Amino acid sequence: MPLVRAVATPHPPVAIPEVGRGRQDEIFKTTSALKKVAGLIASDKPDLIIFITPHGPSYADYIHVSPGKAAGGNLVRFGDAKNAFGLDYDEQFVRHIEILAESAGIPAGTMGGGSKNELDHGVTVPLYFIQSACAGFKAARISVSGLSVCEHYRFGACVKAALDGMERRAVVVASGDLSHKLTKDGPYGFAKEGPEFDKRIVEIFTNGDFSKLLRLDGGFAERAAECGLRPFAVMAGVLDGFDVEAEVLSYEGPFGVGYAVASFVPLRENPERKFYAKHSGANDGPIGESQPEGDAYVRLARETIEAYVRAKKTIGRPDWLPDEMLDKRAGAFVSIKKDGELRGCIGTIEPIRACVADEIIGNAISASTRDPRFEAIAERELSKLTISVDVLSPAEFIESEDMLDVLRYGVIVVCGTRRGLLLPNLEGVETVGEQIDIARRKAGIGKNEAYSLMRFEVVRHT
Repeated sequence: MPLVRAVATPHPPVAIPEVGRGRQDEIFKTTSALKKVAGLIASDKPDLIIFITPHGPSYADYIHVSPGKAAGGNLVRFGDAKNAFGLDYDEQFVRHIEILAESAGIPAGTMGGGSKNELDHGVTVPLYFIQSACAGFKAARISVSGLSVCEHYRFGACVKAALDGMERRAVVVASGDLSHKLTKDGPYGFAKEGPEFDKRIVEIFTNGDFSKLLRLDGGFAERAAECGLRPFAVMAGVLDGFDVEAEVLSYEGPFGVGYAVASFVPLRENPERKFYAKHSGANDGPIGESQPEGDAYVRLARETIEAYVRAKKTIGRPDWLPDEMLDKRAGAFVSIKKDGELRGCIGTIEPIRACVADEIIGNAISASTRDPRFEAIAERELSKLTISVDVLSPAEFIESEDMLDVLRYGVIVVCGTRRGLLLPNLEGVETVGEQIDIARRKAGIGKNEAYSLMRFEVVRHT
């Protein structure tokens, strides 16, 4: 295999003496491990080092690969005016990646980037240690995107295929910090998911069981405030189908941020470690999940989405709809997930159409193509979508938050014409206070503004 090693590294600028000015001693385990990794890479004598960074040009639905012959960067914004960095890019390898990604239906390539093609600290921090140990290699820089973890894993498989077709000794450097929410006194505060996320990642690195990367819930990872999951997923995709010799060189969580350094050496091919192919049709997790047809509510939402995405066609009411969907009026929300991560959610608090069926048709189109947080769903994604429909009861004003229950009731926070809604029984929302706060912020209602509360119940169809 052309890949001789893959490493996972953090990128704390404080590890650089000219930035840390003594504070680098507070992360001695990390800096020592980064020096060791640099020595290991030097012993591999690579022709090509592939850097995967969360801080390069980033797009919601496009994995960016840096174009051109070369790029430079520095750490001036972190207070280091001394060190400068440069990489010569392997243009032939980059073109090969683009071709393979296109054939795999993965939106990736060298478009865009703009002025951000300057090397970012996700590259320059590990590069500081690597360049002190070895030279004479070319490079590629890959920036992760808002696409799912599974899509990044698939893209990693394209990187592997590109290497297989070329004579290169290659090393992958997946640059990413773990949770940024490990301590209350850290710069990002504390979340209970933070330490748990770090524990799971270190276990995955220790055992080399990358299938568990793909099964990490997107909401869980987001609440942990990490920046390494997608770089690690690309790295894992490059190693797909191979046994690995895994070694965790260090882990520590200073400054409220988790830093892990690990090395993976590919050994022999092993079909049991083709994680994406093995699980893509297994229906036992988010990898390539195929949702059963569901009840009439979910079926209507799915048929609506498929017709609109494929042909921009708004379907009429099918003749198989039950009377309850034609006779009843109610607000409804259509939620769409892909690979376990939210892909769109739009709804109506109160009915604005003639019946529930019409409400679902209109909101399914909006959730799939008009949610401002996401790009419109593409036809290639349709088989990977999981859809749910929430039908709302009429909302009622309540006197106090004591009349709420996060599992039973959704909440609407009202201030003048501004209204923020949150559905009940959502993962990660465990208290009424959290529920109200999220709904309030969604409406742009300040914490000190006077507001009223409403509650409602839902029937969830999955």
